[in-house]
Amino acid sequence: MTNTPDRPAPGRARHGRVVCPGCRARVDAQRWRDDLRVCPECGRHDRLPARERLDLLADPGSVRLLPPVTVREDVLEFTDTVPYPRRLAAARERTGLHDAVLCARIDVEGRPAVCAVMDFRFLGGSLGAAAGEAVVRAAETALAERAPLLLVTASGGLRMQEGPIALAQTARTSAAMGRLDEAGVLTVSLVTDPTYGGVAASFATLADVIVAEPGARLGLAGRRVVERAAARRLPEDFQTAGFLLARGLVDMVVPRRALRRELGRLLALNPPGPAPVPAPGPAGVPASERGPGREGDRDGLLRDPDALPPLDPWEQVLAARSADRPGVPDYLALAFDDFQELRGDRAGGDCPAVLAGTARLAGRPVAVIGHRGRGAGAGPGAPGHATPSPAGHRKAARVMRLAAKLGLPVVTLVDTPGDHPGPQAEEHGQAGAIAENLRLMAALPVPVVTAVVGQGGGAAALGIAVADRTLALSGAVYSVISPEDCAAILWHDPAAAPRAAAVLGLDAPSLLRLGVVDGVVPEPEGGAAADPALTADRLRAALTAALAELAGLSGDDLVSRRRARLRHFGTPVPPPRPPGLPADPAHGHVSVSQVARDPGGQPWTTVPPTDPTGRDERPR
Repeated sequence: MTNTPDRPAPGRARHGRVVCPGCRARVDAQRWRDDLRVCPECGRHDRLPARERLDLLADPGSVRLLPPVTVREDVLEFTDTVPYPRRLAAARERTGLHDAVLCARIDVEGRPAVCAVMDFRFLGGSLGAAAGEAVVRAAETALAERAPLLLVTASGGLRMQEGPIALAQTARTSAAMGRLDEAGVLTVSLVTDPTYGGVAASFATLADVIVAEPGARLGLAGRRVVERAAARRLPEDFQTAGFLLARGLVDMVVPRRALRRELGRLLALNPPGPAPVPAPGPAGVPASERGPGREGDRDGLLRDPDALPPLDPWEQVLAARSADRPGVPDYLALAFDDFQELRGDRAGGDCPAVLAGTARLAGRPVAVIGHRGRGAGAGPGAPGHATPSPAGHRKAARVMRLAAKLGLPVVTLVDTPGDHPGPQAEEHGQAGAIAENLRLMAALPVPVVTAVVGQGGGAAALGIAVADRTLALSGAVYSVISPEDCAAILWHDPAAAPRAAAVLGLDAPSLLRLGVVDGVVPEPEGGAAADPALTADRLRAALTAALAELAGLSGDDLVSRRRARLRHFGTPVPPPRPPGLPADPAHGHVSVSQVARDPGGQPWTTVPPTDPTGRDERPR
């Protein structure tokens, strides 16, 4: 698991100039240092010593080194061309380091963190007992101080001279990362060139967010090993940062000069303690329990279907599909602040149809997930943009789990005609990916608020829409199937789509009557396209108020209420109690908080307060 990098050695000064190992350009040595060892000709990011890396990432004067660790060395009494102790001594003299990892407390953009930096100069950054112990102690320090852990990796793999002791470090460091997951402490990995072998197969890829420098390589086996096994040449960009980003294996690629700023934004997600709680709404009462016709003082929602202007459902479908209508990218820019996209499902795929990441809503950090169905950066009809793939659903799930870990509310914005219909999506488990999301969202121990802002098409929409509160813009539609497909199935005529739209209950007034949504955000006269900024303002106010209503609820209460909401949605009456359940009145019959009626007048209960049968299956 130890790999020898194939790339040329770092640039070296000759006669006051440095020769770039990538393009062979001769660069003035002072300029080379001023440019942070980034070639001005080709942009190649050369390796940085650990201390220089700390100074680059940390605010000036904020580096406080942790003491070096002491472990038993040379347990195998290993000798290759020279005894292992002599190799260690030479590396220490050459680098000034005790081993391949240097740890420190630092501040990044004013935010405290514990940082462990690998130095490739020390025996190729190989992972042995001392380096593993340093990473574990850094993780334990982060855990004790509830400070985020920042890992900077540069390694050829495991240290062969330590044999199975080196191999065990992958398990040790992975277990330490798991403890931080359980405690809700943020972890961020910065992958630099190269990161291979046991480091790649442990803490480098276990972080909540993985950032890579341009050109950095990451993999279990090195390029030559893979080419030998494949008996063919691999693409020039194989295993590089751009290659990894396109395949969903890293979240972002950040140039060296921008690292401190971007890492500071990420580290701000770490909860310093209990999450800040905005002012709650009236006793945390759900919008749907305030009674029809009553609008919130602050949220501007419509809750009376008759208060909405009558529109032909088919016309509303066409309007919701309009290329002029603002989409999720627009609302992320107008209603949220500081959106930071996180890429990939970490399983080899990324889906441009799903936008996911973190942002601030009214000053509060949230996880936000939406469909790139239209709007800035996604032209109408752009291939693969409107319809989520399995990788998109799994990316959404990954960000939801991160939100659960860090205690971030989840906001989802729905705008998709449906799932990707191609055979590849089926081969990659599209149905199972959606099902996993439905189960996950039902158990998230954080507030979840959904807004349908355009089209809400079938299971693809629901895959990010299991929520404590569901809202819709007045021009949005939400349907089990497209009107065309419904007409083709039931009337054998896609041209009967207007007839299908009229009976599918997909428009905003119908969604309110059925209790599918808790409130409708009124769009400006002429629709959302007439004034996207005003629409975004109203959406932001509604989302903020919905989160405030939920702010005082514990994770247990949120899960219990959400499961109860799902358990009784659409059922005519509360079901009989299963035998053996306790008779505690608090867990007895479900009170009906909102009653909607079907066309035949049958009452449907939609928002009971508790679920006595709910098991604790929340993500940890």
